[in-house]
Amino acid sequence: MPCRIRPGRATAALLLSAVLVAGALSGCSFLSPFTTCEGTEARMKELDSLPLLASPPPGASAPRTFDGDSSECADDSGDAWLSAGRTYVYPGTRQEVLDHYRKAAEADGWRFEPEPVLGQETWGSCFTKGEDGQAKVFTLSFPPARFLTEFYGAEAGAEFASGSGFEISVGSEADGAEVHCHT
Repeated sequence: MPCRIRPGRATAALLLSAVLVAGALSGCSFLSPFTTCEGTEARMKELDSLPLLASPPPGASAPRTFDGDSSECADDSGDAWLSAGRTYVYPGTRQEVLDHYRKAAEADGWRFEPEPVLGQETWGSCFTKGEDGQAKVFTLSFPPARFLTEFYGAEAGAEFASGSGFEISVGSEADGAEVHCHT
């Protein structure tokens, strides 16, 4: 018995095949939207100019051994992520840095999100702000001197070993989608 394909199904199958091939050839996916860095300049500028990035505790300074400012949009993982950060050297304690940023962040409307593991807050803090469409995350961390030595060189490691080196950063999805500290 010969195999017969109904004309309506054949047309639908051919159309679906063409759509899938066109999507594959163009690099587009119909299952998951791909967000790029195109058109994110204004949002990137907003993140880079947030007051928290420019208000370190008194006595903190930019490192002498490398440029402590960073900002980028990365879209190599399928979703664009915008971030801006600063690295500082501080002659005081980690607790003083934590207290400074917790007070400054909460005064600016950021919500503190406790670490999921009790006791981890001595290594950093995380805050969120804004609703879906304008959501941002602010993190504070204390990279070990060995990391700074490996990443920036021996002079950087020595400079940070003299006190509390810390990094702060703000980040956001390109579309401002809701973000959380611990996902």
